[in-house]
Amino acid sequence: MMWDIPLSELEYGPEEERAVLEVLHSRWLTMGERTATFEEAFAELAGTRHAVAVANCTVALHLALLGVGVGPGDEVIVPDLTFIAGVNAVRYTGAVPVLADVTSPQDLTISPADVEAKITPRTKAVMVMHYGGYPCNMDAVHRIAQAHGLAVVEDGAHAPGAEYRGRPAGSLGDVAAFSFFSNKNMASGEGGMLTTNDEEIARAARLMRSHGMTAQTLDRHKGHAHSYDVVLLGYNYRLTEIEAALAAVQLRKLAEFNQARAQLVEYYRAFLAGVPGVEIPFSGFGEPDQWPFPARSSHHLMVILLPDDEVRGRVIEGLREHRIQSSIHYPPAHSFSNIQEEARSGRVRIDGLETVESVAPRILTLPLSPSYGQPVAERVAEVIQASL
Repeated sequence: MMWDIPLSELEYGPEEERAVLEVLHSRWLTMGERTATFEEAFAELAGTRHAVAVANCTVALHLALLGVGVGPGDEVIVPDLTFIAGVNAVRYTGAVPVLADVTSPQDLTISPADVEAKITPRTKAVMVMHYGGYPCNMDAVHRIAQAHGLAVVEDGAHAPGAEYRGRPAGSLGDVAAFSFFSNKNMASGEGGMLTTNDEEIARAARLMRSHGMTAQTLDRHKGHAHSYDVVLLGYNYRLTEIEAALAAVQLRKLAEFNQARAQLVEYYRAFLAGVPGVEIPFSGFGEPDQWPFPARSSHHLMVILLPDDEVRGRVIEGLREHRIQSSIHYPPAHSFSNIQEEARSGRVRIDGLETVESVAPRILTLPLSPSYGQPVAERVAEVIQASL
């Protein structure tokens, strides 16, 4: 299917092309000086002392959980309405994911009340995900975490450049993870980042991302080391220099891109306002008189809620007929056959997800990309209204 309006576009220009060619000309492809420079720049964005570049967000979440001491016998409370990677990262550690509800149809981030209700003596951490780029209620999350001695892990895959009470996403928990997948606000195809202010978490992550080795290939190439020790169980979670170079260019464009995303969301909200059957989550987000806290979104997703699954199917087909791509973010984790099988054996906890179950069949994701403008939002809104 060749879409007239894809769900998102790769916003690349000559700068990205030059960056990749420079890597090729350098003859150094994996975790070198460009990766280190990118880490420094991303740490500044996230407002943290440390940023550790890795192969993707999933492995960043895995290392983050290991960094806060999660292991077999523990439980980690995770959002049910999220990409499956967050749940899987908990499973990699041997811990049990405990799926938590969303706050409301207006706020699709994790419910602090449900988090607190699901804490047991085995709970080690809570993982929050800033759904669509909208930060969670971190005040409530931290009150609960501090009262019960829990670590807080941020899934910031949607949220580079987002802020909560003036603090950047990535600095709002003990450790955070970001994604540079092709559809993200910063896109390098694959790639991820772990951010933290904790020296020990950062040190462990740097060791674990490359087999637990004390010296890397670049160190030996430059003559800084002739051999190495392996001091812990590690993985091959390294980032490539090509991905680092692409992501570094995208990072320099991030503020401009996020502003363009915010403008497009405003167009959507204006064109869809008052359309019968359309509800728009996060209306009034970040405005103190309408939302519980001041914050700024990175506007990764533009989602609407429709009356039910049947109507949603009709709207999806109407958009498709006009060559407009849409998607669903996300089928809830508890709906997958593998997760249900794991729940039956006690390796995942599923209970009390009433709000997710009510909103999941209604969610529809609309096209969103920095290069899209008012005409795209107007056309999409017209097709949705006609389909309804």
